Amino acid sequence: MRGRTDGAGGPLLALVVPRPTIPALAALAGAPAAAMHLAGALKSTPALANLSFDLTLAAAALLLPALPLILAGRAWRVDRILALPLACCAGLLLWLVAAALWSPSRVVLEAKLPEVVLLGPAMLAAGLLTGADPAARRVLCAASLAIGVFVAASVAHGLATGGVVLGGLAGANPDLVRVQYQLAGLAIAGAAGLAAVRVAEARGLRRLLPGVLVAGLAAAALLPGGRAALLALGATVLLAPAALHWSRGRPDSAVGWAGLCLAGLAVALGLLALNPQAAEGLRTLERFTGEGVAASARPILWGEALRWAGDAAPWGLGTGAFTIASGSGERRGLYPHNHALEALTEAGLPGLLLWLGAFGGGAAVLLARIRHLPPGDAARLVALVLPVAIGIMVSTDLGNRMAWFALGLALSPGLTAAPRHG
Repeated sequence: MRGRTDGAGGPLLALVVPRPTIPALAALAGAPAAAMHLAGALKSTPALANLSFDLTLAAAALLLPALPLILAGRAWRVDRILALPLACCAGLLLWLVAAALWSPSRVVLEAKLPEVVLLGPAMLAAGLLTGADPAARRVLCAASLAIGVFVAASVAHGLATGGVVLGGLAGANPDLVRVQYQLAGLAIAGAAGLAAVRVAEARGLRRLLPGVLVAGLAAAALLPGGRAALLALGATVLLAPAALHWSRGRPDSAVGWAGLCLAGLAVALGLLALNPQAAEGLRTLERFTGEGVAASARPILWGEALRWAGDAAPWGLGTGAFTIASGSGERRGLYPHNHALEALTEAGLPGLLLWLGAFGGGAAVLLARIRHLPPGDAARLVALVLPVAIGIMVSTDLGNRMAWFALGLALSPGLTAAPRHG
């Protein structure tokens, strides 16, 4: 607010509102990016399950105009470390199109191939830009933490009040909300990792609130039933703060944090062993029992995928053809539940090598550049990427948008943003 005088000498007050800069506007891209990335988890909550519009499309519509602002608001430098992973991404997409030529599938192929070839690069670019822009990355992390907490609280409340059903069990009441426990669990795991980074950054009593948040999110992860998500939460809470200490050049603190987490896990398992009744109603722990593990179809799918990969070597069955080869017909849900096996089975040895170059290259870039980022930013990228990295090894297919967005985040340290002058 500034004071000035009018023509007669009287004082006037003028409210001066600073004009928003392009980088400031671009930072807002982090919120819709987080919503689009975690839309599946948000749709599993009772509060958002019955929206009159598609949450994914709404978030994408908000994100799309913000991406050019990110490009325009910064001066960009592309590190040559990105050359191989991005080339492998392009090669993988082209090879999957070529592999469609000998695929016997029509229904799965028509649904899957556009998602991989069209949606995949768009999500990759969104993750790359929002992860590379410092302001957008901060908003993305804050929004992802908030979404994870919201999903955890909403699912827990829904289970307590009988308002949700886990996984859409057969014969479930159609009036209940179907919780996609894998997606909900991944959102909770990422939020727990982000909260754990805050614990590692804070000092003294300031660690209390984020520590309670980590404990609450860990407890919430025991409810939905996602075993991979619980493993992802444990790995993320352990490794994201360790990455913070490592990037600060303090490997001893990284090892100390890992030891503290493992000790906490041992104490929790000991308490459960002393009081098994405490695990009743915790669906995730129930699915870790012998009976729950035996009921999993993944070992069968993985065995079939390896067998058909050998029979169809070196070129593969063709994009989308696994379900037909395994005798399941055009049922997309019976994919190999492992992206590497899917690439090998359907796209052959070239597909596997290109997948390893793209997604393995993303992991290599993140690890190689982790000490070139501000410590907190490096740790937060690990917290966002690791749950999805674990998830794609046990679930989803190559058309999953979370996988491509997380790959963009992993590659983002190779894209350096600086303020644009002039």
